[in-house]
Amino acid sequence: MSLDTIRLSQPAKDQLIKLKRVTGIKNWNVLCRWALALSLQDETPPLVRNINPDSNVEMSWRTFAGAYGDIYMALIRSRCLRDGSEPTEEACGRTLVTHLHRGIGYLAGRPDLTSVDNLIKGAVE
Repeated sequence: MSLDTIRLSQPAKDQLIKLKRVTGIKNWNVLCRWALALSLQDETPPLVRNINPDSNVEMSWRTFAGAYGDIYMALIRSRCLRDGSEPTEEACGRTLVTHLHRGIGYLAGRPDLTSVDNLIKGAVE
């Protein structure tokens, strides 16, 4: 898995469409940043599973990370180490994708998430 292009599964795309509608956030990358942060906050590793990147949602690392690319990369590398993996490009790519998918699922599963205000309130609580 490479960090050059981040691809998501069809279920993740469907969840992001719902999240865009309820929060009013228009860009995939912004929602994905929230999802990554939410998943990384969870101490447990994501369930190891094969994620089929079968949707047409893809973004470059630069689009995903924006000006904070170094920070996101440090967080991903740190998580690889904490979960017992060497932070190779492949391991970092796998960590990013699994955490993105878990975080998207977390966000989509929140029944109280009806606006961007609820998203922010959930982050600070």
